[in-house]
Amino acid sequence: MLRQPFGQISGYSAQMSASRKGASLSEAMLLATVARRFYVQGRSKLEIADEFGVSRFKVARMLDTARDSGLVRVEFSLPAPVDLALSDEVRSAYGLQQALVLERSTEREPREVVRAKIGTLAARLLEEIVRPSDVVGLSWARSVNAMTEAIRALPRCPIVQLCGVQAGMDMRGRSVETVSRVTSVSGGDAYPIFGPLVLPDRRTTETLRRQPGIAETFGQFRNLTKAVVSIGAWQPGESTVYDALDEAERAAIAARGATAEVAARLFDASGNALSTGLAHHVLAISHEELTAVPEVIALGYSRPKAAAVDAVLRSGMVTTLITDAAAAVPLLALAAKNPPHK
Repeated sequence: MLRQPFGQISGYSAQMSASRKGASLSEAMLLATVARRFYVQGRSKLEIADEFGVSRFKVARMLDTARDSGLVRVEFSLPAPVDLALSDEVRSAYGLQQALVLERSTEREPREVVRAKIGTLAARLLEEIVRPSDVVGLSWARSVNAMTEAIRALPRCPIVQLCGVQAGMDMRGRSVETVSRVTSVSGGDAYPIFGPLVLPDRRTTETLRRQPGIAETFGQFRNLTKAVVSIGAWQPGESTVYDALDEAERAAIAARGATAEVAARLFDASGNALSTGLAHHVLAISHEELTAVPEVIALGYSRPKAAAVDAVLRSGMVTTLITDAAAAVPLLALAAKNPPHK
């Protein structure tokens, strides 16, 4: 046991000033020494307590004081611009395998800049987790397109388009081009859908689904091991499908309680799948097929989409969420108000 360094340790008060200016040199040296033992040398609180002749509870208070006073600062140097605290809180609140929340500085940036950062983060994750044995599905979305533009390396594996293309989109944004970009990097087989996202009626939809190329792609849905999708909110400018419908159909679906959309599949605020007439005139993976994918990475960001992200996470379909602080903060408030079932 060490003999009373820096004065009488037994006389140490855990109520010392919260500022370093209020601590004497001997107090500061004592706190720094204890903190060094714990953080640098990896000693346990019990070992430190034995060395200094105090209780382990007093060691815990000393470590708290060292942090609170600024004498000791714990910093994390992550290889990406991620807010560690928010990421951990969102992951825990919704029982996800992983959550990546862009750092708070992005809240002041234009939406297209945030979208590019979300895409880059998703690309980095996909590059790390995809294996040659995987079958990867991609939905159409601007954020998913941004991800594909940022991918630099990927194992050779099949890439499957999950839904058709919104009419009026330029070629660079079409999901057919998105799939082509990824397969040009990976060298794997491409399964595109050469058809529109929303069709005029059920008969036309069924006719297109029977076409050989589209039927082959739909046949791959049951083989998917990973999927990257975007979460849309059922409001103007926040959902590809919403923007593709006429006003009457938008209002009818909203009246049914639609809150969120993923790959043309709708969810209410509780995360339940909505069965509407829309399901019969879209070229897209079914809700059941999407739910069966073992690993679903969802991209959903910006404050207007917070309620939609909350709804989709409650469905239990998503394993990994990539978002920003602007969505994460209200998302945590929604989870606190109505805790999700994990």
